[in-house]
Amino acid sequence: METDAGLARITWHPARPTARLVLALGHGAGGGIEARDLKALAAVLPAHGVTVALVEQPWRVAGKKVAPAPKTLDIGWRGLWPALTKPGLPVISGGRSAGARVACRTAGELGARAVLALGFPLHPPGRPEKSRADELLGAGVPTLVVQGGNDPFGRPGEFPEYGRGRAMEVPPGVRLRGSVGARAVAGDGWAYELVEVAHGDHGLAVPKRADITQEEALTVVTDAVVRWAGSLVP
Repeated sequence: METDAGLARITWHPARPTARLVLALGHGAGGGIEARDLKALAAVLPAHGVTVALVEQPWRVAGKKVAPAPKTLDIGWRGLWPALTKPGLPVISGGRSAGARVACRTAGELGARAVLALGFPLHPPGRPEKSRADELLGAGVPTLVVQGGNDPFGRPGEFPEYGRGRAMEVPPGVRLRGSVGARAVAGDGWAYELVEVAHGDHGLAVPKRADITQEEALTVVTDAVVRWAGSLVP
């Protein structure tokens, strides 16, 4: 479909038998919808009442090798949003890496039900002072982060947390949801949850010497998202 940033594409994986949610997933700046975690979610989530929409940004559809500026990525995502909401269901805005940043930046204005951030690039590799935590904490809706334990763009322990090492101090008006085996962190009006994929890199790939297989690592991802998505609607 046309957007102000160019021609984009949505590949639908419909829920069966009945859809309760739409999960829209954008890709990163270095790859497309063939990413292992996006493919795994598209294969598993439909059986749990979640229609998965894999979104290809205009630059990717045009065959370009380099992603444009974040502002242009946001424009493309906004242009796709009416099609994502057309089924009349709540939409989880999500993506991996740069796609996760887009989802966080635009969630509030677009009325997303929640945000799924896969491999959120908290900072450039080796540059922790260049934090993008404000984007994550500013999403303003329930957010799930799925992060590789060895992600050079931000390991789980680097993510911000209220009350580290003591009882969590929650600002007035902040609502906390249950943690998924990691921690719940107070953000701007909502908490975010963080799930670690042990040994995973930025693409959630695990080395052969790891004590979990690649298949098991992807099951960590899909199980966490199934549980979390199920908590968003009755």
